[in-house]
Amino acid sequence: MHTWTTRAETGADIPAVREINLAAFGTAAEADLVDALRADASWIEGLSVVCADASGRPAGYALLTRCHVGEAPALALAPCAVRPEHQGEGAGSAAVRAALAAAGRMGEAHVVVLGHPAYYPRFGFTRASAHGIGLAIDVPDEALMALTLDPDRPLPAGTVRYAAPFGI
Repeated sequence: MHTWTTRAETGADIPAVREINLAAFGTAAEADLVDALRADASWIEGLSVVCADASGRPAGYALLTRCHVGEAPALALAPCAVRPEHQGEGAGSAAVRAALAAAGRMGEAHVVVLGHPAYYPRFGFTRASAHGIGLAIDVPDEALMALTLDPDRPLPAGTVRYAAPFGI
C-alpha cells in the first residue's frame, strides 16, 4: 500500500504533469488540453492537484476547472491521470479527493465529470441526468455525472457549458 502526498500544482510540476498525461493516455491531445486549460480564464489556482510518491515524484494528477450548469457556476473534473506503473494503487483517487476537498474549502458547490461510470461514483458522483443536467452533445447517460459538495446547495439543472479548450 502506498502513502501518497497531494498538493496544489506549481509551475515546477508542469513538465511532470505533461509526462503523466502522455503516459496515461498515449496521445498529446490530453496533455495539450491541460496546457490549454492552464492558459484559459476557467483555470482556478489551487484546483490542479498533484499526487506524489514517497520520493516526491508526481504519480497522478487531477484538475478542476470552471464550467457552468445552465447559468450556475460549477466545476468540471478533467482530466485525472496516473502514471501507468501506479494504476490501481490509489494515486488517482488521492488526487481527485484532494481536488474535491480544495474545491469545498474554496466554497465551490457543484462538480460535473464526463468519465468512466465505474470510477467516479466512489467519490459521490451520480448520473447528471437524474438532476436535470445534460450536454449539448450526445454521450452515454451513465458517463455524465454530477456531485454537490454542499448539501445545502442542491445541484442546478441545465446544460453544461465547459471551458473553451474542452471543445464542447
